Amino acid sequence: MSTIYDKANVEGVLSAHASASAQLVTTPCRLRGVHAVPGATAGTLQFRNGGASGTILLTIDTVASATSAAVYIALPGAGINFGTDLYCTVTNTAFVTALYAQ
Repeated sequence: MSTIYDKANVEGVLSAHASASAQLVTTPCRLRGVHAVPGATAGTLQFRNGGASGTILLTIDTVASATSAAVYIALPGAGINFGTDLYCTVTNTAFVTALYAQ
């Protein structure tokens, strides 16, 4: 059984970072994990395929606490396939880092 720490799961993984809504990846990719730092109020991260108005493939709610620990979510298997690009709508979240493979 493979774990997130296996060489095969980490090789070729790239990252993109944002503190506001942004196009994180401009080509097709697989989202493998998300690291987020909460803001002072409850927030939301929406990961979209197809730009700012694209289809939402993943939504993550963040807690309301600027002093709370960061959140890391490892997506199982090969992750979520974004067939066009990867856009993240960031609401009331200090920072987000997407871990992805192409």
